[in-house]
Amino acid sequence: MDLKSLRHFVALVEHQGFARAGEAIGLSQPALSRSIQTLEQRLGCELINRSGKGVELTPQGRLVLEHAQRLLAGSTAMRNALRQFNDLQAGELLLGAGPFPAAGLLPRVLGQFNRRHPGVRVHMEVQHWVALRQQLLAEQLELFVADIRELEHDPQLEVTPLQQQASQLFCRAGHPLAGRTDLTPELLAEYPLASFRVPDRILQDLRRTLPRPEPLISLECDNLDVLKRLVQHCDALSIGSLDTLSDELAAGSLALLDWPALMPGTSFGLVTRRQRPLSPAATAFIEMLRTQGQVPDPTVTTD
Repeated sequence: MDLKSLRHFVALVEHQGFARAGEAIGLSQPALSRSIQTLEQRLGCELINRSGKGVELTPQGRLVLEHAQRLLAGSTAMRNALRQFNDLQAGELLLGAGPFPAAGLLPRVLGQFNRRHPGVRVHMEVQHWVALRQQLLAEQLELFVADIRELEHDPQLEVTPLQQQASQLFCRAGHPLAGRTDLTPELLAEYPLASFRVPDRILQDLRRTLPRPEPLISLECDNLDVLKRLVQHCDALSIGSLDTLSDELAAGSLALLDWPALMPGTSFGLVTRRQRPLSPAATAFIEMLRTQGQVPDPTVTTD
């Protein structure tokens, strides 16, 4: 099978048009059309419905698209592995991160990784755990670090818990509740709650520890940096760990509220696909997590 034709077909679907796809891949529209026709002839079926609007796939086209994406991802992974084999002088690390680890843990580890392997291109996708799982299974990511409370029993995933941190309530400096020691659920409920998207189990915990009228979360944002800036410009309350709030607390732009920890921990985890080999770059990255005490060493047993 000609991978070039498959790349052309995937580009056509992604860009939803011959002109846009041809421009994106540096191919003229007639040449792209001929490439798709040649692919159809080789496969013995039509891949797109030419009587519809846009790029409408036939049932065979949808099947071919699924396999083409998998083949192309495997081809990319193979080329990366070969480039990386020579002491990680080149290659790519495709990494996903939830909002909390993207704001605290991962920048430190990635800084160390870049200093040690400057030739490796790193792409970090910051999303909530649902999107990261989809991208991992589609082989658009090789691993991710995010909340694992709804992933631990997924048969397709290998999940390794990381260090836990308590989550605390915070607000902007100068907030009417900042510095008060007489806080009650009724007082807290007077102010909106801003948060990243959280698993259902966490919502249940929050309803017990922070009772308030529905909706529980009034402002939702999966980018923690944006969330912190939002809180600095309004009276909303939010949730964070000391690790992710340290800079703003030191600068005096945010303040912790005198309220017990809302959850037992942040429940980060390292997630990979079960029974899939990792690239040298991913293996090196995980080893750096381990040296910082974040990932348990599987060769070490405890009594």
